[in-house]
Parts: sequence; structure tokens; C-alpha cells
Amino acid sequence: MALLKVLLLLLGLGVSVNSHVSLHKRIIGGQNCDEKERLYHVRLEGNNGTETSLCGGSLIHPEWILTVAHCWKSEPGWTTTATLGVHPRTATQEKQIIQHNPVIYVDQSHQQHDIMLLKLQRPVRNIHPVRLPRCNNRLRIGATVQLAGEGPTTIGPNNQRSLSAPLLPHLQCVDMIVSGFFFVATRGHLFFAEALNKDMTLGDSGGGVVFNKKIYGVIAGSGEDYAFRNPVISMVVCEYMEWISKTIGLK
Repeated sequence: MALLKVLLLLLGLGVSVNSHVSLHKRIIGGQNCDEKERLYHVRLEGNNGTETSLCGGSLIHPEWILTVAHCWKSEPGWTTTATLGVHPRTATQEKQIIQHNPVIYVDQSHQQHDIMLLKLQRPVRNIHPVRLPRCNNRLRIGATVQLAGEGPTTIGPNNQRSLSAPLLPHLQCVDMIVSGFFFVATRGHLFFAEALNKDMTLGDSGGGVVFNKKIYGVIAGSGEDYAFRNPVISMVVCEYMEWISKTIGLK
């Protein structure tokens, strides 16, 4: 049963796109994030002239954003724009087009994992990056973590997700409980988080999962069409800290 749940979740990891706008799906059952937290949250928008896509990310260094690899649009004609200062809405926003190639984690078997670093064109001076984890104190089952996204999804019959929810005036935060860890060769090191009547949706992919004010996870997906049926899955940041530190130049 657990394996079936994992397989069903992984089917919903991609960010779907139609001729006008991607599935702008967001945190359900959360609350407004505090005005003094999540200042490092980044909006990542892809565009090829006729289609758009939406993801989240976290500023972890003045020049680097941490997100998931499936948020990158590699097809010709796509550009990705990072918007910094999206929370609080009173902040001064800064937009930068990502011009460097993404840095995606590749393991010893030459398999990509669903975690990615994006380098900015110029350092961000007015936003403090999120703190990286202390991996001698790892997440455990039962820990309470906080996820964030840019607004709720309207729920239809049988908790079917709506595609028409507008962007809310506040970033939305939600607390969930870590309920399991697992590894999938084509995705990497992941964990479950869940809470009653709370969920994320695909537009939240790439956002940070925070524990003790440090980023311990990166949102990777949930059930695609219906809310509340599956836990949220996220990448385990501590499994990638050596790669992150080497890439962004931490000692």
C-alpha cells in the first residue's frame, strides 16, 4: 500500500501547462504567513510567449535559489524569471531572468534527482537568505514542519481542485507533520508530510519546508487532481548539503 501511494504521488510531480496558463495550484487550509517570516520566498515563472508556469523557491545565498528540478523548462523558447521580495506584499520586488544554466543534482549512477540550484545574475542585497539546516539534527517522523505557497485553491465537488483561484494578498503558510521517509531512484531522497484538511498543489512545487527556522525540505509534489487524498512529498535537503555547499561556495 505504501509503495502504491508513492507511485501515485510521483505521477503528479510535473507542472502541467495549457495554452494560457499553468495549473496555478497553491496551499490549501493554511493561514497568512507572518509578515516577518518567509522573506526569502521566491516566485519562479516560466514563459515561452504563449504558455506560463509557476513554482516557488528559496533564496539560500545572495546569488542562489534552491528549488526542484521539475520546475525548469528546458524546451527552446522558455525563459524563467525569479521574483524576489514577494512576501510581504509591501516589500520591494526585484525580478531577474535566470540566464545561467540550472545546476541539477546528478548521482553516481548519472541519474538526476528532483533538486536544483539557480544562480542569479546579480546578488540580492536587501533580503536575508533562509538558513541552511544543521544536519546533525535531522528531521524525524512526528516533527512539525512549515510549508508555504502563494494562495489557496478553491475546492469543488469531491475536493476536486479548481484552476481559477486568484493570487491572494498574502503568502500562505501551513504546518504539517512528517510521516515517513523514502528513496526513489529517479527522484531522490524524499519525505511525506501531512495534516488533516491541509494540502499543497503544483504551483507550490519548489517552495521551502522549514523546521526550526531552517530549510530542511523542498516541496516536490502531491496528488494532482484532488486535494487531501495524499501526503505532500518533499526533497530531503540534508541528503544534498555537500552538493549545495560545493555549488554555492560554502566552506
